[in-house]
Amino acid sequence: MLQPFIPSLPFVASTTPGGGLVEAFLSSGPMALFVLGSLALLSLGSWAVLIWKVLLIRRARGHSRRFLETFRNSKRFNEVSAATARVAASPLVGVFQAGYAEIDGQIRAQADEPGAEKGRYRIRSLAGVERSLRRAIAVETQTLVRGASFLATTAAAAPFIGLFGTVWGIMRAFEDIGRTGSTSLVAVAPGIAEALVNTAAGLAAAIPALIGYNYLGGHFKRLRALMEDFALEFMNLSERNFT
Repeated sequence: MLQPFIPSLPFVASTTPGGGLVEAFLSSGPMALFVLGSLALLSLGSWAVLIWKVLLIRRARGHSRRFLETFRNSKRFNEVSAATARVAASPLVGVFQAGYAEIDGQIRAQADEPGAEKGRYRIRSLAGVERSLRRAIAVETQTLVRGASFLATTAAAAPFIGLFGTVWGIMRAFEDIGRTGSTSLVAVAPGIAEALVNTAAGLAAAIPALIGYNYLGGHFKRLRALMEDFALEFMNLSERNFT
């Protein structure tokens, strides 16, 4: 009986248990592990900052809506001031308190003057109120963006750190070739593994940080615009009632 003809393969790849790119990388030198560890720390830090800022912005927007409702439905500034504790996460609270403190200070100074008319609340300088509001907007903006620069740093630095690991891995691969005189995959695997893993790690750290920074930047601009609009509304009320 004829047996079926099975062509013999000229080459059969041998497999090593537990082998692979990750194991080859873990068996590499300390510099590659240091680069990967640095990128991992940058990535974890950027994710922590991003989550923190997203939660902060969400809370600030919710409190701002509630604060504006209270502000527009109240007839006196002291009523608004008494309600600010419930919406303290809103940056509008700091802007309002700065303007209210300036108005209160000017009214008290006016009332202490000889011959001042009792029961009438007037301010001397509307420009002084405006300066207080703008200064408060700058302070609140700095509070909002604090820590977000870490995302920009990660997005800018991580690809270059990964590139450094890539160059180092390629140099090690050429060194292994020169030492062993062989260009087989077994000889160059550790160096190539260093290059590939560090390249991927650099991009994995930089891309989310860049997207997150741009996402937060858009929300920061909208919150600043909201503060500037509120400052104009506050100025209109102040001019109408205290001048």
